[in-house]
Amino acid sequence: MHFIYIFFTTCGTPKPSFVQNETMKKIILLVVGIGFNAFMYGQGTINIDTEKSVIKWTGSKLFQFDAHNGTVKFSKGTLLWSGERIMGGHFEADMNSIINTDGKYNEMLVSHLKNEDFFDVANHPISQLKIVEVFYVDYGKLSVEALLTIKEVTHPIKFEMSVEEQEQTFVFTSKFEIDRTRWGIKYESKGVIGSVKESIISDAIGFEVVLVTKPGC
Repeated sequence: MHFIYIFFTTCGTPKPSFVQNETMKKIILLVVGIGFNAFMYGQGTINIDTEKSVIKWTGSKLFQFDAHNGTVKFSKGTLLWSGERIMGGHFEADMNSIINTDGKYNEMLVSHLKNEDFFDVANHPISQLKIVEVFYVDYGKLSVEALLTIKEVTHPIKFEMSVEEQEQTFVFTSKFEIDRTRWGIKYESKGVIGSVKESIISDAIGFEVVLVTKPGC
């Protein structure tokens, strides 16, 4: 098992920075400044900027070139660390914030996505992702194991994530797909008896996630 290593700088609110040299570049992935109190106790949290962080989604028909895409906003999100290791994270997505950005059937599509055929937002307004394991892959690359909860149904998922420093913040990006039927979203699925071929919607939902941490000094 490999871990993300964390080092600290102090200047009021410490500034995050990367560290890489010939002897350490294979084990040091990320340098994050947290704060003097957190440094003293050896544990803490790193909050994301919910205005800059975003979830981009893509869905499509199975037998037609007819895709839709849009976004969902985070309501909150935190990375957790202890000692010299990132230990996990917890993120919540506001399902009421879902929008369509391709301009096709916008209001009708969003209304349908929010009803019980898909995400049933009235009864399940929050989806959650909990990071349970983080592994080192390469410099700036992470392998993540997480638990994804949609409509109160939880399943494990795995994905890779890249990280880079941008203007006193860190930006984490990842792309992955899920099979929506695992979370009970079976509307017009290919596995549903009686679905008309032209109406079948792919079971795969694609996600591109951008997490931007709040800046240091």
